[in-house]
Amino acid sequence: MKILKISLNFFIFLFFLTTNVNAASLSMSNFVPIIDSGVKDGHIIISTSKGYGLSRQTYEQNIVGVVAQNSAIVFSGQTTANSYPIVSTGKTNVLVSAVNGTIKKGDLVTTSGIVGVGMRATKSGYVLGMALSEYTPKNIKQIGLVQVAMNVHFATLNIKLGDNLLDIFKLSSLATYEQPMTVFKYFIAALIIFASFFFGFFVFGKVAGKGVEALGRNPLASKMIEMGIVMNVIITVVIILSGLGLAMMILRM
Repeated sequence: MKILKISLNFFIFLFFLTTNVNAASLSMSNFVPIIDSGVKDGHIIISTSKGYGLSRQTYEQNIVGVVAQNSAIVFSGQTTANSYPIVSTGKTNVLVSAVNGTIKKGDLVTTSGIVGVGMRATKSGYVLGMALSEYTPKNIKQIGLVQVAMNVHFATLNIKLGDNLLDIFKLSSLATYEQPMTVFKYFIAALIIFASFFFGFFVFGKVAGKGVEALGRNPLASKMIEMGIVMNVIITVVIILSGLGLAMMILRM
């Protein structure tokens, strides 16, 4: 009977592919026991030390998939009262909110601080996949559905210097495993930033010390010495800004 059920669902799946009917159900699911209660269609499921449960934090690393009762293919296996069909590939509807901005077609969707609900991804981290529809509610806390092309992976988004310098030092070991070149770029960028600050302040401190010493020996040349100190301040700032600019260029490559 299980083989017959899978076969029938497979033919239904092929029918959807050829006729483009009910595109939201173009996915395959597998029943998974969920430790949480109140599970609904579209809820995001993660793997925890206690079992499978609803997502609870932003940019969760252990994303398993999304609850989808209307999957084209369902692999039942051994099910229990608290088992639900979970989709990890294909297209499916995901519960989302606009707490991190409205979701446009093509945006990446990740987990949010709302239990089991997704949001728009705006920084590097793990994502569910790409939004295939829009979600623009008037109330940012309102929860609705967005169709997502499932592809759980670590995504590297555009870096903004003011908001993400600390992210250079926060890449996880999982990101290192999945995208070693990205981690290497972060490492080089951090090294350049550190070197520019160190060299800039080292040069400034050394020159400023000599300027003060020279001023004590020859007060009549105070204007020339002060001008020299100002020039060295400018050079120090240029060195630091150049290092930051070079680091940003590397991160955007």
